Amino acid sequence: MIISEKKFPIDKKIKIRNIIPTSLIDWEGMVVSTLYVGGCNFRCPFCYNVDLVINAKQFSEIPEKDILNFLLERKDFIDGICLSGGEPTIYADLSQFLSKIKNYNLKIKLDTNGSNPDRLATIIERELIDFVAMDIKSCLQPEEYKKVSGITDEKIITNIKKSIDIIKNSEIDYEFRTTVVPVFHDVATIEEIAREIKGARKYVLQNFITTEKLLDNKLADIKPYSTIQMEKLKKIAESYVERCIVR
Repeated sequence: MIISEKKFPIDKKIKIRNIIPTSLIDWEGMVVSTLYVGGCNFRCPFCYNVDLVINAKQFSEIPEKDILNFLLERKDFIDGICLSGGEPTIYADLSQFLSKIKNYNLKIKLDTNGSNPDRLATIIERELIDFVAMDIKSCLQPEEYKKVSGITDEKIITNIKKSIDIIKNSEIDYEFRTTVVPVFHDVATIEEIAREIKGARKYVLQNFITTEKLLDNKLADIKPYSTIQMEKLKKIAESYVERCIVR
């Protein structure tokens, strides 16, 4: 599914569609509640949150007051929240929403595709997040990024590069990450991505996992890279970044 960046969703009010009360895996070393927004401006063929991306309305919107009450009750048992999706930065009131959570002295991690650098810069400048995990879908060439994001406009590359610079030049803790899919990523791809983020503190290679439901179900038959192959990619990336891990 290919869409134009000019058709990016513009939503005023953030819509939380799902909550995992306790997660030990969404933020390394932290116990968090993970909140999932519905809707996304990308159409990545290997996306496994398909329903949240394209069928978000099938999930009831969780009222903000219920979310805040839930977090108030749990704030002594969790370190913070992870805001994921979908894509949180498509929402115009993201800063206001994060501010309310910050009032509970909870730490906040944001998962993002980096497509909205101005909004990302705003929430970093206002110290509304403590950690950002940005997905870099492929090497920063328009045709390659189109394959893995579904976005046709070359402006997306400018936005991704801008977000990378914002994150690297900030004081915030962060990681860049790439989901490695054999049909889209090879040694050259990973090396080029690593070169683009040269000097980054942390780069995560996430091995593709087949599931029953992907945006492009034809990928369900793809065999993921072996552990040995992933370690080879890691070694290549380590030449450019401070730390690379396979997840």
